[in-house]
Amino acid sequence: MQIPHDTRRALDVVVALVNTAAEPDQPDGLSDIGALRGFVQEYAISDVGELGVRDLAGVRTVRGKFAQVFAAPNPRAASVLINELVATAGTTPQLTDHDGYDWHVHYFAPGASVGDHLAADGGMALAFIVVSGEQERLRRCEAPDCRRAFVDLSRNRSRRYCDSRTCGNRLHVAAYRARRKEADAHPEASEQEQVVHGSEQQQGPDHP
Repeated sequence: MQIPHDTRRALDVVVALVNTAAEPDQPDGLSDIGALRGFVQEYAISDVGELGVRDLAGVRTVRGKFAQVFAAPNPRAASVLINELVATAGTTPQLTDHDGYDWHVHYFAPGASVGDHLAADGGMALAFIVVSGEQERLRRCEAPDCRRAFVDLSRNRSRRYCDSRTCGNRLHVAAYRARRKEADAHPEASEQEQVVHGSEQQQGPDHP
């Protein structure tokens, strides 16, 4: 799937923002203005002025809307949420080549709050996914103890786990250990399976 650089970057910010939400095993990543300031700096959110309590509340609201888009059951439901996001943000497309980046489009209006900034750029990036017929790429990690959001950019849309906690590796290791435990508990079954498997290999595929 071909995604423009600015859209890809906006999607990365959307995912990062959604994943700041409090979970049973993690506190809210936007607990105060200092945390919001850190998020803005980490993801190089441009044209952001002094941050205040209203900005924190606004960004948390946008975060909740983004999370709802990931949970939307179909494109129509997602489009309602996205349309609301970009309309509320007062989207104003403008070309820019700031900070060494090649020409790209910003959708937030000049002087917009950081919440409107994120809603506009993130909302349009999500709109790109929906318009492309790729909403199913907006996913949550399938690991039982993880619900982190991610965008599946694999060629065959087969990704099931986020990469921030190596969830896929953890589950593969757990499955392997479970198989080993089962084999140790029933060694006779394991040996019989090996005998049968070895016999099949010796006979070859053409044996009647």
